Amino acid sequence: MSAEMPAAQSRWKEKFDNYLLLTRMDKPIGTYLLLWPTYWALWLASGGIPSIKLLLIFTLGVVLTRAAGCVINDFADRKIDGYVKRTANRPLPTGRVTPREALLLFAGLMLLAFILVLFTNKETILLSVGGLLLASCYPFMKRYTYLPQVVLGAAFAWSIPMAFSAVTQTVPPYAWLIYIATVLWTVAYDTMYAMVDRDDDLKIGVKSTAILFGDADRLAIGLLQITTLLSLILLGVQRELSFIYYAGLMTAAGLFVYQQQLIRHRGRERCFKAFLNNHYAGLAIFLGVLLHFLLKST
Repeated sequence: MSAEMPAAQSRWKEKFDNYLLLTRMDKPIGTYLLLWPTYWALWLASGGIPSIKLLLIFTLGVVLTRAAGCVINDFADRKIDGYVKRTANRPLPTGRVTPREALLLFAGLMLLAFILVLFTNKETILLSVGGLLLASCYPFMKRYTYLPQVVLGAAFAWSIPMAFSAVTQTVPPYAWLIYIATVLWTVAYDTMYAMVDRDDDLKIGVKSTAILFGDADRLAIGLLQITTLLSLILLGVQRELSFIYYAGLMTAAGLFVYQQQLIRHRGRERCFKAFLNNHYAGLAIFLGVLLHFLLKST
């Protein structure tokens, strides 16, 4: 009996480790990219530092929904990930996690996220249904459209109207400027991500904006980055944000230029590095928003 216990514990630990890999808890970049626009919205909706309650709800909600999104994405791709160099060793294609376990994990994570939303208000609860639908359908879009990144952007940006609704019980028109900027930005950086897998995706028939744009990929990404900044500049004008906000936008613009340099020759590693660099662009914009309100309150 005593010999069986360590073996059982070892199996459970191995299973738990595979669940962590499935949720990408070891790779927080997706959480950051989802978190920064959520924080932009929370601070702007609150006119400064949001309540601790909402900050905790949305921070934990981002972590849970991003993890759930990774799980359902891998479930959808379980039959093709084995043919892609970057994803061949993931838990589902290697059989370390079963499809049934993945679906149960997805349901559990989304249930926890929904429980968090129950501590907000009716309007936000109703909006959360849209977020669930977007998160659930995105992974399957790459089989039907060359624009799955747009669906991902819509899903990633859905926390913005939810944040405004949670703070003000309404979604003002300027909130949709943040939503549009986030969708555009997401399509830009996820196209860089798709450039990493483009050769493999062409072989197995998976669609993406990287394939759709072809040789015009860098130009398309540049235009998306420019329109992202223009949307945020228009937001700043409408909300009369101070110079420090625009300093954040200028920092993000500089990082976008750096990313263009990285993807210039379309090498896998440098495209992936450019994708990762977007964490700092989102952070720079958030710091601009944060410092605007801190300076305003002094």
